[in-house]
Amino acid sequence: MGGIAEAFHAHFTDHAYPMHVHDTWTLLIIDEGAVRYDLDRHEHGALDGMVTLLPPLVAHDGRSATPHGFRKRVLYLDATLLDGALAGRAVDSPEIADPLLRQQIHRLHGVLGPGDELEAESRVELIAERLRGHLRREHGTAAPERDRRLAHRMRDLLDERITAGVSLREAAALLYAHPAHLVRAFGIEFGIAPHQYLLSRRVDRARRMLLAGRPAHAVAAGTGFHDQSHLTRHFKRIVGTTPARYAA
Repeated sequence: MGGIAEAFHAHFTDHAYPMHVHDTWTLLIIDEGAVRYDLDRHEHGALDGMVTLLPPLVAHDGRSATPHGFRKRVLYLDATLLDGALAGRAVDSPEIADPLLRQQIHRLHGVLGPGDELEAESRVELIAERLRGHLRREHGTAAPERDRRLAHRMRDLLDERITAGVSLREAAALLYAHPAHLVRAFGIEFGIAPHQYLLSRRVDRARRMLLAGRPAHAVAAGTGFHDQSHLTRHFKRIVGTTPARYAA
């Protein structure tokens, strides 16, 4: 998926990582316990409630800071998301105290399954934008810029691709826009994220097909959902009932 090379969830009690490196940025949140680690010969700690960002190709290890172990979720971000020139600042300050950022990362982990790629891409781009702000020591953010023309072009593209869908990076390339700016411009103009708009259009189409007597599995395939369970999850969230009950 665009921006994410790998996702890893783990619960360790006695495992200790030796010194090693990754060729990606490592974005870590702790759900339980705490981790002690050395980064560039300095000791650090990853704690519940914090965000930890480790730069590529800088040696680090890791071990539990408590006898009860730790539970963690990790995203390995590809090099296109963050400028390598920011690596030194990440080495100096890998721990980030930002509850909103942590919540954004938590939500991203919840949409990494098949069928929700547009939402995941949108979330990772906004997370990367916030990480860049921390690394550049930009305290406070400027008001988002309104870009009505771009937002309407994005809506037209989504309307053309209701079933086929479109990745955020593909849309950004077609519309000559930065992915994060594209997501923000759409939200400012329409009060809804691109992935939410696309899902609502798909659910509307699914409702019509269900009322026409089409079986749910065929409706899922015909409206761009990954499978019937994917359709059911989003249909119930938006409509308030399952496709089967709605059709009846």
